[in-house]
Amino acid sequence: MKRLITQYLRRCTVPGAPAASPLAPPADTALAMARTPSHTPDLPSRPTPELVLTDAPRPCDTAAISNALDRFNTDITGIDDRRPLAVLVRDPGTRRILGGLTGRTSLGLLFIDLFHLPPELRGSGLGSKILHRAEEEGRARGCQAAALYTISFQAPGFYERNGWRRIGEVPCAPAGTSRVFMTKEL
Repeated sequence: MKRLITQYLRRCTVPGAPAASPLAPPADTALAMARTPSHTPDLPSRPTPELVLTDAPRPCDTAAISNALDRFNTDITGIDDRRPLAVLVRDPGTRRILGGLTGRTSLGLLFIDLFHLPPELRGSGLGSKILHRAEEEGRARGCQAAALYTISFQAPGFYERNGWRRIGEVPCAPAGTSRVFMTKEL
C-alpha cells in the first residue's frame, strides 16, 4: 500500500515544487486517506486535454510517449534495460542500407519489429543469419524469449523454420489474411 501511495505522490507532485504541492497531499494525509476506504480525495479541476489525431506524428511526439512509458515501466519494475537493436544489410560499394531487422530488448524480451530483405537477397540463408544474429544479441542482453508478429502472406514459414512458434492470429484485410503472432525461447 505504501508503495502505491508513493507512486501516486510521485505522479501528482509538480516537478520542482515543494513536497506540499497543491496537486499532492502531504504523505501523512495520503496514508490516512488510504486507510479510510470511504474517502475520495478532492482533486483540483484541470482543463480537459485536447485530443489530436494524426497520421504524421512528429518524432518528438512519439518519443514523449515512449519515454513516459519507459519511465512508468522502470518505476514499477525497477528494471531499466530497454535498448534498440538492429541488424543491417549494407551494400559494400554504395554503403546504402539494403534491408535488415530492427527491434528492441526490454524486460528480458527481444522484440522483432521490422524485418525486410529485397527479393534478390532472399533464399540465400542471409535472412536466417540476420535473425540468428538478433537472437544472439537478445541472449547476450539477458533475454529469455523473443516475440514478433508477421502477416500471413509475409514470412510465418520462414520464422517457423528458424524455431519460432505461432501463439495466435488476428484476421485483417484483405479477406483470408491475418496477423500471426509468434514467439521463441532464447
